[in-house]
Amino acid sequence: MRPTRFVFLVLPEVHLLDLAGADQVISESIDFGAPFCIEYCGLEPNIKTSTGLGIHELKHFTETQLNPGDYLIIPGGRVKYIESENFKKNTALFEWIALAYAQKVHLVSICVGSFVLAYSGILDGRMCTTHFQLTQKMQQQFPKTKVKDNVLFVSEGTIHTSAGIASGIDLMLHLLEQITDSYFAHKVARELVVYNRRDGNNAQLTEHFNYRNHVHQGIHKVQDYLMEHLNQKNSLPVLAEIAAMSERNLTRIFKKETGLTINAYLNKIRTEKLIELQNSPDLSKKQRALQVGLTSEKQAERLLRKMA
Repeated sequence: MRPTRFVFLVLPEVHLLDLAGADQVISESIDFGAPFCIEYCGLEPNIKTSTGLGIHELKHFTETQLNPGDYLIIPGGRVKYIESENFKKNTALFEWIALAYAQKVHLVSICVGSFVLAYSGILDGRMCTTHFQLTQKMQQQFPKTKVKDNVLFVSEGTIHTSAGIASGIDLMLHLLEQITDSYFAHKVARELVVYNRRDGNNAQLTEHFNYRNHVHQGIHKVQDYLMEHLNQKNSLPVLAEIAAMSERNLTRIFKKETGLTINAYLNKIRTEKLIELQNSPDLSKKQRALQVGLTSEKQAERLLRKMA
C-alpha cells in the first residue's frame, strides 16, 4: 500500500512554528508506525525563515507530482511577503495548487497560508479561516470567500484552513484522527505534550482525549492499558502494577487526576467504542459487546442507555 504523503510547500519568510508544529505531528506519527512520508518543496532551493534561519536544498514545486489523497501543507509566513506584488506574480504556483485541488489532493493551510489558497481561486464560495488579525482583511480582499472568525480551524471537503501557530497543530491532529483513529491521534498528542487537544470550535472532544489533561505518567499508562485491552476483563491488582502504585493509591490518584473513578472512565470509553462499532454492520450486537469487554448485547444496551 502506498504511504500517505505529506508535502510541505515551504515559502520564503515562513514562520518556524507554523512549519515545525505540523511537521512534528507527522514525524511523530511515523515514529509510532504510521505509513506516512514527508517531502518538502518551494519556490527557491534556499530560503530564509521569518527569523533569518536558512533552509536549503528545497525541490522546486514543479518537480513534485501530487496524487489524489496526498496532503499539501502550506505553513504561514510573514504577511508582508505573502501580500507582496512579487509573490502574487507566481501564477504557475497558484495554477499548480488549483490543479492539485482538482485532483483531490488535500490542501492544508496554516495562518496566512490561507491567502496562498485564496490566490489560487479555490476558496471562492467556501468556508475558511486564518489568523484572527487577518480575517477581516481576507474577507475584504477575497469577497467570494466565507471567512469564519474566532475558530481554530475549518475543514470542508479536501480544504483545511487553520488560524495559525498552535491551531495548526490542532488541525493536523484532527486530520490524523481522520486518517487513523482517535486513540492513535491521542498518542501523538501526548508525545507532543498537547494534552488538551481542541477541535475546530473547541467543542466537546472524544473520550480518548477527555480526562487526559494531566501529566501523571502512571495514570496515563493505566488509561492506555484500558484502551488497548478494552475487550478483556481488567482487575485492580493488574492496573495497580502497571501504575507502579498500591491499589488504594491508584483509585485515589486516578480520581484526582481525571475526575472519574476507574470504572466510570472505563464505561465512558466502552460507550464511545460501542457507538463507533455501530458503523460496522458486519458485526452482530453480541460481537460489539464482546469487543468492549461485555458479555452480552443486553449489557451493551444497558450501558448505552445509562450513558445517554
